[in-house]
Amino acid sequence: QPGLFINHKSSLTPPSISVSRLSSFVIAGRYTEGIRPWDMAEDKGKRDSIGMSLRGCRTNNGFVQNEDILEKEPDLGSPPDSAVAILGPAEPALQGIRPYAGMPKEVLFQFSCQARYRVPREVLFWLTVASVLVLTVATIAIIAVSPKCLDWWQAGPIYQIYPRSFKDSDQDGNGDLRGIQEKLDYIASLNIKTIWITSFYKSSLKDFRHGVEDFREIDPIFGTMKDFENLVAAIHDKGLKLIIDFIPNHTSDKHAWFQLSRNRTGKYTDYYIWHDCRRDGGTTIPPNNWLSVYGNSSWHFDEVRNQCYFHQFLKEQPDLNFHNLDVQEEIKEIIQFWLKKGVDGFSFDAVKFLLEAEHLRDEAQVNKAQIPDTVTHYWELYHDFTTTQVGMHDIVRSFRQTMDQYSREPGRYRFMGTEAYGESIDRTMMYYGLPFIQEADFPFNNYLSKLNTPSGNSVFEVITSWMENMPEGKWPNWMIGGPDSARLTSRFGEEYVNIMNMLIFTLPGTPITYYGEEIGMRNIFVTNLNESYDVNTLLSKSPMQWDNSSNAGFSEASHTWLPTNSDYHTVNVDEGEEEIHQDSLPGETKT
Repeated sequence: QPGLFINHKSSLTPPSISVSRLSSFVIAGRYTEGIRPWDMAEDKGKRDSIGMSLRGCRTNNGFVQNEDILEKEPDLGSPPDSAVAILGPAEPALQGIRPYAGMPKEVLFQFSCQARYRVPREVLFWLTVASVLVLTVATIAIIAVSPKCLDWWQAGPIYQIYPRSFKDSDQDGNGDLRGIQEKLDYIASLNIKTIWITSFYKSSLKDFRHGVEDFREIDPIFGTMKDFENLVAAIHDKGLKLIIDFIPNHTSDKHAWFQLSRNRTGKYTDYYIWHDCRRDGGTTIPPNNWLSVYGNSSWHFDEVRNQCYFHQFLKEQPDLNFHNLDVQEEIKEIIQFWLKKGVDGFSFDAVKFLLEAEHLRDEAQVNKAQIPDTVTHYWELYHDFTTTQVGMHDIVRSFRQTMDQYSREPGRYRFMGTEAYGESIDRTMMYYGLPFIQEADFPFNNYLSKLNTPSGNSVFEVITSWMENMPEGKWPNWMIGGPDSARLTSRFGEEYVNIMNMLIFTLPGTPITYYGEEIGMRNIFVTNLNESYDVNTLLSKSPMQWDNSSNAGFSEASHTWLPTNSDYHTVNVDEGEEEIHQDSLPGETKT
């Protein structure tokens, strides 16, 4: 309409415009001819955004203020050029405006820069950061000081079985793997968590099957590999775990490796410890004075190779050469073989003998005045060059690393124990490993098995010696018997059986018991044994006494490999269970 006054012109496409926005462009009350009001509205929005950017806003992404709220009605009495002052780039900050819902980003940024909003926001931010740090530190501290959850080898007792004497399933007079499977319910009833089976590998009868002919085969006396696999499955079905013996130090002289080595075949040439030795009229002159554990020289002449080989035990058990890396890899592959079969852990025997000094110097005599030619017993020398050599623990740790590869699944941790019999307490503790390098979960503690008198002071000394010398954070264990120890009843007397069993179950750590100790079995007292072993090593290996039937329920054969103890009529599993039942009946008193 004629008479209206507008500040600027615009040729932009008309935007949508509200009545209130239109009113902000009315200054003199009349439009100027030819000027479109929506052009003025868009130009106003552009200048408004530029003005807000100059007042310190961060960005302008094209949003326009809500003039319905922010714009004030102009003074109609003001001169026309006052519109330029209002809309120009020097527009002052809006006064009297409070934050409101739905305000555009530019307005939000303007308010967020103010101290009353910025300071509380920063205070809350740093309080949150401090709280997170405090909670993190507190969590780490709680985890560090809290006791660890017990693993399966810590949560219950271990039950050691000499398989040839536990249960005969095929009436041949020898215990076997299927016999063990038949008695799993009994073992589980004792609240046993882990079964430990001693050596069952294919071997000769020398030294209780420690002279292994094939580490990957079951001796036919005990059954087949299928029997073993069934036993492992049955043990796991009962919620139990299985550990087995492993003797890496030596093999049988009938092992394929030894046969190849004595013939100098390929890499097997140095799988054993060979050295030149002199022959004098049919007598072998050994390279040094080293002695076998069983006495006499530890060197034996082999006519095939025309050299002497070294054996720490019997001459039928030549020592492997662990200085040879191929030998170490062979042993690791055997460990992996049994882990793949489902074995949950190993007891490594005779590990202190793994390495010998390569210089072959004579070992010092205990009695220096003794004539050297009369030194024939193992205890007459200090074994500084044939036991616990530098590098031996590195080999044991490499076994640990191999087992760790199979311990990554939840609940499938693989246990490692080491036999350290005859070692001092300081050397025994070395098998736990270093603070940041794990070795054995624990070396087996047989010190209570060596006690022959039930003295309170001697028991106290054994317990405190272990606990005070054990590295911090490690786990103890306690044994009161085993295949190489006299029976508890024969050492202490019947009245101490329950006391000693109770003791190891109340001490901190893992209790380890030997089959038959729970019912108080004794050593056998016979001399005419039809075996090639030392009689003294067989006394604690008599057949398990299950009941008062023939052969104590061990076997239906007419003859067993060892005779049962004469007290089996009153000392047996059935009798023990009956006593427990009678004790549990209310209102009755045991006589």
